[in-house]
Amino acid sequence: MLVGHFSAKEKNFGALMDSAARELTARGARVVGRFVQRRGVSDGGVAKMALPFSSRTLLRSGKVREVAAACEEARADAAVFVTPLTELQQRTLTVLLGCPALSLGTALDANRPSPPAPAT
Repeated sequence: MLVGHFSAKEKNFGALMDSAARELTARGARVVGRFVQRRGVSDGGVAKMALPFSSRTLLRSGKVREVAAACEEARADAAVFVTPLTELQQRTLTVLLGCPALSLGTALDANRPSPPAPAT
């Protein structure tokens, strides 16, 4: 499952999600769904648009429930977040989503082919 959190200022969020999906697919992953949480202008105004909705989950609680249901239905092996996750967010989301929550960088590093062994 691919998940993105973007400020309303980010107009290319679709292209970023497409790029992330291509990178994961190129490394053998199968993207079974996509979710985007956009942070729009709120009572806090522009100063808060780049901040997560929750320091624990990055997303609003309703979006977390949507992603969790989709992960369960699709039997997703992981939820990969385009946005980097803190250790707390990773632990919390792993519990709430019922599958490992990883940042894109971590997922790509985990699926990077090993270099060939040196000849002896």
